[in-house]
Amino acid sequence: MTTAAEHALLASVEKALLIDGTWRPATTGATFDVLDPATGATLATIADAAPEDGIAALDAAVAAQDAWAATPARTRAEILRRAFDLLQERRADFALLMTLEMGKPYAESLGEVTYGAEFLRWFAEEAPRITGRYGPNPEGTGRMIVTQHPVGPCYLITPWNFPLAMATRKIAPALAAGCTVVVKPAHQTPLTTLAFAQVLIEAGLPAGVVNVVTTTSSSSVSAPIIADPRLRKLSFTGSTPVGVALLKQAAPGVLRTSMELGGNAPFVVFDDADLDRAVEGALVAKFRNIGQACTAANRFVVHTDVAGEFAARVTERVRAMRIGRGTDDGVAIGPLIDQAAVTKADALVRDAVARGAHIATGGEPIDGPGTFYQPTVLTGVDRTADLWREEIFGPVLAITTFDTEDDAVRLANDTEYGLVSYVYTQDLARGQRMVERLATGMMGLNVGVVSNAAAPFGGWKQSGLGREGGVEGIHEYLQTKYTLTADPF
Repeated sequence: MTTAAEHALLASVEKALLIDGTWRPATTGATFDVLDPATGATLATIADAAPEDGIAALDAAVAAQDAWAATPARTRAEILRRAFDLLQERRADFALLMTLEMGKPYAESLGEVTYGAEFLRWFAEEAPRITGRYGPNPEGTGRMIVTQHPVGPCYLITPWNFPLAMATRKIAPALAAGCTVVVKPAHQTPLTTLAFAQVLIEAGLPAGVVNVVTTTSSSSVSAPIIADPRLRKLSFTGSTPVGVALLKQAAPGVLRTSMELGGNAPFVVFDDADLDRAVEGALVAKFRNIGQACTAANRFVVHTDVAGEFAARVTERVRAMRIGRGTDDGVAIGPLIDQAAVTKADALVRDAVARGAHIATGGEPIDGPGTFYQPTVLTGVDRTADLWREEIFGPVLAITTFDTEDDAVRLANDTEYGLVSYVYTQDLARGQRMVERLATGMMGLNVGVVSNAAAPFGGWKQSGLGREGGVEGIHEYLQTKYTLTADPF
């Protein structure tokens, strides 16, 4: 049951598609319900786009592209900055909205508002800094001019687990670079994106620059957009199998692509680690967002000499975690996004136990309304267990042990993924060796959270292509032109 404040907030969010600056229903009139994963109750009923709606959104983005690209960088920056300010003013509303539709604890949702808004501020500052270069060619026969240009209309597909930050992380650099966009949020958590689109309009964004299509049929809506030769960029955050399928669809059009895909992060604890810091880092790296993050630590690789104490300390803390609806005070563990997520987490735990793992705490689904799973600690996890290979995407902390540094590296790199790794050691030289030896695009050395708008986010191997954030992020939406002019002298 929603409170009066929650009801008022939900009523204020647009429920239609945003196409060319106008909120309109799906052409078929179809709708779908957005559910509260903590209760199973319907939060809102919104438009369910058909393929023709997706093409209409692309039409609008294409029509707006030239004018937006010609808009001065300072003007684009000021719109992004106004959007940042509006998000700060409405941080409580956005946090509550995310908690309602995604389930994360309210305090974590507030943190996501801070993190997500920072992409608006960062890329507002990057927009006026798009540069090129000019100079003589080595032969002295002409002058080389290198310039950067918007890549063109973009299709942005965002996931459900960080509904604000994943939208701002894609939309902000695209707008800063001078690109127009069509955004398709996940059907589980579309309300935050719709609310953010309202903020962009209020900040002064022209019609057609950002278009939002919500749908329960992602593949049928996405396919004609991706196949359209007017589209020039595809950005996706989600699973590796879906990313691979999208790359295949993008290949005929030779689209620029950014793919932030699956993870299987190792969390390595050496025998000289500061265990107080390692435990704190483990809790945030594993249980932030209820474990539903591509950056979540998936495999805890702990030195044999400290594994017992590390497990005992972590288990004590996990047992004390309060489970419940994210709007309730003191809740640390909210619901998983849906029943399929609960079933998957439980199956991975059962498989690990069958292969010799021990449940130190948790390990069961929670009956009743909502899709909850107990925060869990497993020890003695064997590398043949399914969770060694698969992303858990749930509140399950799985510990295995190692004896030597080489063993730790081998275990950490024993995956086709390479998004992020975490290492705890007080040996500076060892830490530097881990920077060199671990095959991941990001690394936390004695820290459990690495994401920052000023840093390039992305992975190696099957964890994806391209980078989001940092000075690198805007270049994903720019293309380079080289011009040679005759020597003017």
